[in-house]
Amino acid sequence: MRRPIVFGYGITIALCGLFLINTTNSLAQTYPNKPIHIVVPFPPGGGVDVVARVVGRKLNESLSQPVVIENRGGAAGTLGAEYVAKASADGHTIGLFTSTLLMTPALQKVPYDALKDFAPIILFATVPNILVVHPSLPARNLNDLLQLARNRPGQLTHGTSGPGSVPHLMMELLRSMVPQFAIVHVPYKGNAQAITDLLGGHITMHISSMISATPYISNHKLRAIAVTSGKRSRAAQQVPTFAESGAAGYDVSSLWGFLAPAQTAVDVTQKLYNEIGKILRVPEVNDHLASQGADISGAGPSEYLALMKIELARWPKVVASAKIQIQ
Repeated sequence: MRRPIVFGYGITIALCGLFLINTTNSLAQTYPNKPIHIVVPFPPGGGVDVVARVVGRKLNESLSQPVVIENRGGAAGTLGAEYVAKASADGHTIGLFTSTLLMTPALQKVPYDALKDFAPIILFATVPNILVVHPSLPARNLNDLLQLARNRPGQLTHGTSGPGSVPHLMMELLRSMVPQFAIVHVPYKGNAQAITDLLGGHITMHISSMISATPYISNHKLRAIAVTSGKRSRAAQQVPTFAESGAAGYDVSSLWGFLAPAQTAVDVTQKLYNEIGKILRVPEVNDHLASQGADISGAGPSEYLALMKIELARWPKVVASAKIQIQ
């Protein structure tokens, strides 16, 4: 694990540990009274990590407390999730999570309960993926692609970053919603390898992150077919959704949201919701989110929780239907 990044350490560090408040109301009134730790359950340098660091700087400015960014990657994000779930419920340790938190329980045993062990703060953004194909393929939209697969059963291939990965689950959900979409799964060790082989024409299609696919779409080395979100993405307004293109009801985006440990005082999560909500309106933050292909949300705890429940209920069915097994 890389050394944590800290924003705002200076004379404010002297304030750490000055107050030991036992009542919820007093805690809420004095919060924060020591450094805030934002846990990112992925290695440094990724899109979630970049966003966490921007939020950390802004929170340091608005709350006048140091903000520490901790990268606790590994085990499909479960290490970071477990750390936050077991942290003190005082609002000084929170996490920025993606839908991986909600997909992984469908694939393996995890050391947390996504509904019982966390208190939602704010759904920061939703991040759709995009289905791209090699431009030599005679398919310009999803209907073309579906028809081609029916005419050539078992001949079209889709690359993913491995069994049970986000692209794999998204594609299996699509296959469960449209008839006779007989394509062959080709697992790789990472999305970068899948993109490379798609560019070389070795595989037919790939569900990619926006940030990875956009440069190749722009230079016509890949063709965009559809985005996974229920509405068109601001990063690719010209590309239709799966739902528009023949897969009615398809709506999947990664949920990027802040969670605190369960039992965190409502007044504390409300304060964090207010402060992080303000940060969403900062142009610098908007630019960073746009660069990731993200769409701003700002949904509060109850709406975020409802979306979490939908995701948790969705993926076990997909995993069972596709008979996905993680070795």
